[in-house]
Amino acid sequence: METHGATDETGPTGPSSVRTVLSEADISRVLTRIAHEIIEANKGTEDLVLLGIPTRGFPLAQRLAQRIARAEPGTNPETITGQLDITMYRDDLRHSTTRTPLPTKLPAGGIDGKVVVLVDDVLYSGRTIRAALDALSDLGRPRIVRLAVLVDRGHRELPIRADHVGKNLPTASSEKVRVRLGELDTDHGEPVNDVVIESRA
Repeated sequence: METHGATDETGPTGPSSVRTVLSEADISRVLTRIAHEIIEANKGTEDLVLLGIPTRGFPLAQRLAQRIARAEPGTNPETITGQLDITMYRDDLRHSTTRTPLPTKLPAGGIDGKVVVLVDDVLYSGRTIRAALDALSDLGRPRIVRLAVLVDRGHRELPIRADHVGKNLPTASSEKVRVRLGELDTDHGEPVNDVVIESRA
């Protein structure tokens, strides 16, 4: 998708409406707020680990770690950040065999006894986070596990709630929420950072 703002496009199932709900500046602001919330909840950065869930949770975790390091001098963002692949733990794997596992990367200190903050882009049914918790349990035993998401769009199917939310975004189940981050996404060859809702007529 290469369209910003509210426009109409004609697709295979008819026209679609696309509206921007978070701009690049908005994303920056909410990540700064979440970073400070994490520091406050943890009373600093001791034993803190941020684990991003691929694909967009990992760059979000990196951005949060950089903001935390700026707020807490002496913190190395690289030593508190990792990636948690959940591909083999998903309950829909048999229906989606095209998923390619990505490497799980833990900080050198591991996760035992740590305060682990799982980071993802969109919280929806909760099934991704359930898979992440299962994956985490095979890697160690954190002292605390928290969840930070850029967008909570509702429609939960499991009793899972985020501790840190960038934006609560009520949506219809038929709508698509797309998070685009410059580390992974481009628009006409230029990095793009935004969150849009796409709905079809």
